[in-house]
Amino acid sequence: MKAEDLKSVVKEKYGAIAKQNVLSNQSSCCGNSGCCGELEFSMIGDEYANIEGHNPDADMGLGCGIPTEFAQIKKGDTVVDLGSGAGNDCFVARALAGENGKIIGIDMTESMIEKARENNQKLGYGNIEFCLGDIEDLPLADNTADVVISNCVLNLVPNKDKAFAEIYRILKPEAHLSVSDIVLKGELPEKLKQAAEMYVGCVSGAMQKDDYLKVISNSGLVNIKVQKEKPIDVPDSVLLNYLSPQELIEYKQSGIGIFSITVYAEK
Repeated sequence: MKAEDLKSVVKEKYGAIAKQNVLSNQSSCCGNSGCCGELEFSMIGDEYANIEGHNPDADMGLGCGIPTEFAQIKKGDTVVDLGSGAGNDCFVARALAGENGKIIGIDMTESMIEKARENNQKLGYGNIEFCLGDIEDLPLADNTADVVISNCVLNLVPNKDKAFAEIYRILKPEAHLSVSDIVLKGELPEKLKQAAEMYVGCVSGAMQKDDYLKVISNSGLVNIKVQKEKPIDVPDSVLLNYLSPQELIEYKQSGIGIFSITVYAEK
């Protein structure tokens, strides 16, 4: 698929998710799996419920980590959330940055921006804004952010070099990022790579872990640290939608893995 086709798939799927109510979303494949296709498994597992700022109305169950956990957000910081969805990580960031901080959520899906703005209107926060934008071409000035966060989104961006170059551009000198994302160890079978549902489910869009960290390094960011890593186990019932029984056996014996990582890096 071409880059623009992939973006269209992502917008279509996440637009459909945004139009569901949260309760039905979290109980369907479009909730915890981060997809809207045949994948019916939870990719997340990190629990937001006891985190200050968590808003159940804004938690669509689409993350693969909690980037704010390691983001070192201080009072008064300007925080940019890339792929902000319905706003959950923005509200958590706002609890850390306080009333004097500024939180900017960027998302390319119109219906997600609309839902995030509705959630923020209910809360009445004047220091959070949600903007429509493409991560490969951010609608922000140079040196805007003290902290950039993102949760299971950058792996969906076709040109990750451009995405991290943009992150570098909008970070202030000596500022930093904290992003949770999906990466691979070993090559996925071709049938999984080509499945659009798997792409939006945060698997086929993923890079090899070492390559992902290299892209971050190539952008100019330094002091790169993987703060958290956990394996994601895809059930056989899901894999059999894409692989034959024999291919499944070979895949499981190959040592190939899908992982969630949370990465910190500095400008």
